[in-house]
Amino acid sequence: MNSCTATPTKGRPREFDLDDALAAALRVFWRNGYEGASMAELTAAMGITKPSLYAAFGNKEALFHKALDLYEREKLAYVMAALEAPTARGVAERLLRGALEMQMSTCDPKGCLNVIAVNACGAEAEGIKAEVLKRRLSSQAALVRRFEQAKAAGELPDGMEACALARYLLAIMQGLALQGGSGATCQELDQLVRISLGLWPTR
Repeated sequence: MNSCTATPTKGRPREFDLDDALAAALRVFWRNGYEGASMAELTAAMGITKPSLYAAFGNKEALFHKALDLYEREKLAYVMAALEAPTARGVAERLLRGALEMQMSTCDPKGCLNVIAVNACGAEAEGIKAEVLKRRLSSQAALVRRFEQAKAAGELPDGMEACALARYLLAIMQGLALQGGSGATCQELDQLVRISLGLWPTR
């Protein structure tokens, strides 16, 4: 854990834990989106003053970037691990099960932080959207490379393009997040995963 001594505008200096504060900010962004997360709500959740937030994390956009790093490091760790599966279907199963587990968690908000952020529409959010899209394209490229390996190994049907298969799988994962954020039950989401795996193309 990292700690920081912040000096509020009034009163004695106050210490707060940077990691705990960032985790609290992540939950606010995840629940409300970038534009919907007010500075008042962020500072209240983080337990710090606005000057302390600026001193420790920079402005709101810089704070979101750090929260996005934390989200990918902790919540999306299963994505890179999935690419190590021995088969393309194994990759798909690990990704879908990981996405399902996130939506079934009772500790975190539902939905996907990346989907929420990329749907932001104000001028303030343009930089956020660009960063999220850049990260998404990087993940997609890694998945395409993995499926190209599977295609070269003869795992996929003739005519099945790795890029199209990657987009299909990512669309299913985004659908899980959207439906989870819209109130779908764990049983309904599990059915979606099982149907998707049952339809997975193999030779």
